[in-house]
Amino acid sequence: MTDAVTDARDEPVPIESVDHFERVVGQDGVVLVDFHAEWCGPCKMLEPTVEAIAAETDAVVAKVDVDAHGELAAQFGVQGVPNLVFFRDGEPEKRVVGVQSKEALASVVDSLAR
Repeated sequence: MTDAVTDARDEPVPIESVDHFERVVGQDGVVLVDFHAEWCGPCKMLEPTVEAIAAETDAVVAKVDVDAHGELAAQFGVQGVPNLVFFRDGEPEKRVVGVQSKEALASVVDSLAR
């Protein structure tokens, strides 16, 4: 198996464990973490936008299922989904809650990449 941290930059990386999460967000650069749930309608609406951010920007996109990884959701204060947390060089920098446009998310990625 290849390491999803480096090989899946053009598509979202499904987080498999707390250790995997720490490896993904701990890398240099911008990482967008999409805290979502399978049952969440707005999360499904946001999915193509998140996939576009992964494909069209230099940001790594990670997807955290809050039902499977409740400890991560709690650690980052996620109370509702979709909940997007932007990391830069391993540190959380910005949070956006709810469905967002691709342009709005790309703008945050661009501002953090500087």
